[in-house]
Amino acid sequence: MAAFKDDLRDAVTPRAFMLVVGVLFLQLAFVLSYVGAFHSPEPNKIPVGVVADAQTAPKLVAQLNGIDGHPVSAKAIGSKAEAVDQIKDNTINAALVVGPSGTDQLLTSSGAGSSVLGAVEAVFQQAEAQQGRKLTTQDLVPLQAHDARGLTGFYLVIGWMVGGYLVASLLGVAGGARPANTRRAAIRLGSLVPYAIVSGLGGAIIVDPVLGALTGHFMALWWLGALIVFASAAATTALQVLFGIVGIGLAVLLFVVLGNPSAGGAFQLHLLPPFWRAIGYILPTGAGTDAVRRIVYFGGAGIGGHVLTLALWAVIGTAVALGAAAALRRNGETVEGEPTSAA
Repeated sequence: MAAFKDDLRDAVTPRAFMLVVGVLFLQLAFVLSYVGAFHSPEPNKIPVGVVADAQTAPKLVAQLNGIDGHPVSAKAIGSKAEAVDQIKDNTINAALVVGPSGTDQLLTSSGAGSSVLGAVEAVFQQAEAQQGRKLTTQDLVPLQAHDARGLTGFYLVIGWMVGGYLVASLLGVAGGARPANTRRAAIRLGSLVPYAIVSGLGGAIIVDPVLGALTGHFMALWWLGALIVFASAAATTALQVLFGIVGIGLAVLLFVVLGNPSAGGAFQLHLLPPFWRAIGYILPTGAGTDAVRRIVYFGGAGIGGHVLTLALWAVIGTAVALGAAAALRRNGETVEGEPTSAA
């Protein structure tokens, strides 16, 4: 019996036990985050426009904005041409053009997301039915032929993100989560740059010439992908330098548990609960997903904020990794249980 207890103590060390508890936490957090985000999608203040005469427009805007739950956020637009321009640059997701003969036209954009499109159509169809009017629909920004439900960009970004944090994690496992000195941290970060470039290129090749899912934007997707991969990898490296092997779990928490359901892929942000809506574009998965959508379907309009977000993740991750490595070196910290070397 004593021998069994000794073996048990050796097999399940306090450190191993805490790691198992950490995995259990991530598992349950994964379930909570995904189910919490997707179990009951409800539209919330989807931006739409109304094109009507000066007397009708204010009444219709007030009616739409007064719907229980506020599924849309309506505003009056002066002309159909202006509404078309705002839909094509993704300022609004749809516009109702009121006709004089009892038939109105709903201008939509499936490129903005299939779940948003369905929610908008349902709201306007119900409103029109209550008024006894007919409704026709025109999709101004249709999805590409092989981009089913507009999800290709989302899965592309997830692939890039996974590659980024996995390569950083593997380098940490192979060489120690905490580099022995600042120079080694810089070398590790530097090695991520060519990986990110090749990874971005590979993703662009797959979705464009190989599968034809997102065509016509090869170079833009390539370099956006490189930035996404490096941002993910640099942030993961920083977390490992700060927290050791636990940093890998924190990266999974950020980029998978929180990042994927809030990215606006399966359900766009206007259909997610408040928490996931709030963090969506702060995390690189959401910023990258919407950036791909805007590049492919909206001529890159409004992409600047997302590129800045990704750049900040990359720059801050790099700075924190280098700074933390230098601080650990000064304090004589060990590298995954081994003394720091002079190399």
